Amino acid sequence: MVYRLVNQIPEGRVSSYKILAEKLNTKAYRAIGQALKRNPNPISTPCHRIVSSSGHIGGFKGKTSGKEIKEKIKLLEKEGIKVKSNKVVDFENRIYKFK
Repeated sequence: MVYRLVNQIPEGRVSSYKILAEKLNTKAYRAIGQALKRNPNPISTPCHRIVSSSGHIGGFKGKTSGKEIKEKIKLLEKEGIKVKSNKVVDFENRIYKFK
């Protein structure tokens, strides 16, 4: 279910672990993070579009620093999302809330 939701996030937008959890009617934010960490299709299921509720980048591929985070930022920037100091610029206007 997590991957189905992530696939709904349009290019150029982000969502958060918390918003995903609310949509799934759970507070298991860490479980959502674990599911995303194990994403078998990171190209077709864009887990890089999930960030923390504050707009900070959060983790990627199970890491919170290093080349994985640089890769996540690069993917977001390729989609037109600017990142400054590991935070999505204009986060409030980039957030995607599910219907």
